[in-house]
Amino acid sequence: MGNVEANKALIQRGFEEEWNKGNLDVIPELFTADVICHMVHSPDIHGKDNWKEFITAFRNAFPDIHFTIEDHFGEGDRVVTRWTFTGTHRGELMGIPPTGVNITVKGVNIYHFSYGKISEFWVTLDDLGMLQQLGVIPPLGQ
Repeated sequence: MGNVEANKALIQRGFEEEWNKGNLDVIPELFTADVICHMVHSPDIHGKDNWKEFITAFRNAFPDIHFTIEDHFGEGDRVVTRWTFTGTHRGELMGIPPTGVNITVKGVNIYHFSYGKISEFWVTLDDLGMLQQLGVIPPLGQ
């Protein structure tokens, strides 16, 4: 069994440093070398270097990105985090040219810890809502 409070603090630090500040130097302190990120509509991301590339690409698309942790709970070696991010689409994202639109996206991550670091996690976010806000997909009913 892991220390749930320490794991929650590590996740909070990750959101603050990686995402909100763009400090990717903390990644080795947060993740195991062979970390795996599972995303609902994307291929898995394997390893810390690929995770850094993903964050860099996302922060290039949304340079003012800000994550807020809405809820946090855990048991044993797992923690669930419900979050919201806001940001202005100023760079290319998945082939979508910048729109200048400010968006709000909600999601939930489930983290698994090994040896005090994140070893695997699952990300579920409102992709449809994000694409609708960016104007790529029309709102439902239109």
